[in-house]
Amino acid sequence: MADYDEPITDDEKVRIAMNFLTHAPPGEFSEVFNDVRLLLNNDQLLRERASPAFSKYNMDQFLPTNLDGVQQPALITAHGEREGSRFFDPRSKKTFKYDHLRNTASDVNDGGESEAEEWRSEVDDTFKKYIEDHYPHGAYAVYSKKSDGAVVITLCIEDHRYEPNNYWNGRWRSEWCATVDTNAGSAQLVGILKNQVHYYEDGNVQLVSQKECKDSFSASSPSQLAKEFRRVVSRAESDYQQAISENYHSMSETTFKALRRQLPVTRSKVDWNKILGYKIGKELAK
Repeated sequence: MADYDEPITDDEKVRIAMNFLTHAPPGEFSEVFNDVRLLLNNDQLLRERASPAFSKYNMDQFLPTNLDGVQQPALITAHGEREGSRFFDPRSKKTFKYDHLRNTASDVNDGGESEAEEWRSEVDDTFKKYIEDHYPHGAYAVYSKKSDGAVVITLCIEDHRYEPNNYWNGRWRSEWCATVDTNAGSAQLVGILKNQVHYYEDGNVQLVSQKECKDSFSASSPSQLAKEFRRVVSRAESDYQQAISENYHSMSETTFKALRRQLPVTRSKVDWNKILGYKIGKELAK
């Protein structure tokens, strides 16, 4: 049996701190960081050992950032990571240094074109209208490279809404990777869709959901790739969002009624048949 009187080692403290930080809800990293800082009570240890959690969180979240002289936001992703805490924005063809703790970009420079730029730019242009139509606060990035004779196009989409005054925050992320066999004129597409919402008014409730998708289609030219790419992504993301809405409606008839507490803290009985009429139901249904 473990001796719980033994002091926690620095390694264990760092592991616990990094776990808290990397699982911070959308828009709440600063609050979690401040709490972890108080718990750890060792700023030097936090800076030296737990700082990798800052960059990991930002890249996992596809955090958007504004660049001087660039109209559309860039995304912080592993696909655009360069050495020395620098990142590449393929649309503006700029590189920049990013401060993961302060969430600020600086030292913006020319970064040159991506590999397979003709394929990348066609997909980028095609998805511009799609993002504007479906994601009110959305940002996206399209990366490209050549690998073993194939062209690899990666699309990252991020949208978020922070409502701290109403005690909730949420973020959508999707990542799509198309591997194009230019000789065969075909593409294999793999995607992962992620949705996370945190409600903390008189409680602490999180919705964390993700889905993986696969498809294949003809892609004999950049324009055909872009057209088919958008068709598959549009269908898959629409189906996923519809499934979440239907699942939540089903939960109102099953899971919520099975909760152990039959009366909330207000001591007023919940009308489960009207759950979608309550605030949490309205927001999640969106």
